[in-house]
Amino acid sequence: MLIIQPHYHAIARTTQDYERMAAAGVVAVAEPAFWAGFDRRYPETFLDYFRQISEFEPTRAAQYGIRHFCWVAVNPKEAENLEISHAVLSQMPEFFRKPTVLGVGETGLHKSTKNECEVFEAQIELALRYDQLLLVHTPHLEDKYYGTKRILEVLKGFSIDPSRVWIDHVEEHTIKMVKDAGYWVGFTLYPITKCSPKRAVDMLERYGWERTLINSSADWGPSDPATLHECIFEFRRRGYGLEEALEVFYNNPVRYLSQNPKFDLPLVKMEMLTPTGAVPVA
Repeated sequence: MLIIQPHYHAIARTTQDYERMAAAGVVAVAEPAFWAGFDRRYPETFLDYFRQISEFEPTRAAQYGIRHFCWVAVNPKEAENLEISHAVLSQMPEFFRKPTVLGVGETGLHKSTKNECEVFEAQIELALRYDQLLLVHTPHLEDKYYGTKRILEVLKGFSIDPSRVWIDHVEEHTIKMVKDAGYWVGFTLYPITKCSPKRAVDMLERYGWERTLINSSADWGPSDPATLHECIFEFRRRGYGLEEALEVFYNNPVRYLSQNPKFDLPLVKMEMLTPTGAVPVA
């Protein structure tokens, strides 16, 4: 089966993880800009980081037959420093020209402060001005519901096509408001602060899988890219077939990400070969 890992922090992972993912069927990953675990002090530190994920990581992934794409942004955990944030944003357009950069992400909110909202709005404006896709981080745990509502309020103030916006880390108490607004939703499989494979499949069954992406968001915390495969196993265990799994875990990422023509992986459908020719799988 072909799999796309749409939110994966490769910079925090070992090369062995690429090997494991390739063996399990992953053909592409997309890496959003991420918090380093500490606040960066200089705009140039961000720019070197963007260079690493846009120039080096594609070569590391390619050794295992995996396509690597990325996003650039000031992560909301670092958006309190307005001087640094705006200095970084002024340099981001040069990265939009790189062949593997898909858009602005992950932006969004962490504590929903005034400064975070200002930087979030500035990054929405940047995405609109340069016709970029937008990946939005929603807060963790007790801040998630209010932060997600605030994100939707901010987005409502812009003339932005919701089909080009992916709001990630949704959970049971936030998915409906995001789907009802027309945005893509993302389930993040993360053992402590986000979602489990079983909960993700529960939400697929309750809300459907249209405009839905599932990712492991593996990073330097307690996480594992294999949780995406655990989710596929849970999906199949409940009686869904390979074609349905292909729709959720490969074709949906293609549908969203290929709105940027740099993401050139094709949609795939299953056919059954017979002596008289190919027959679509029912």
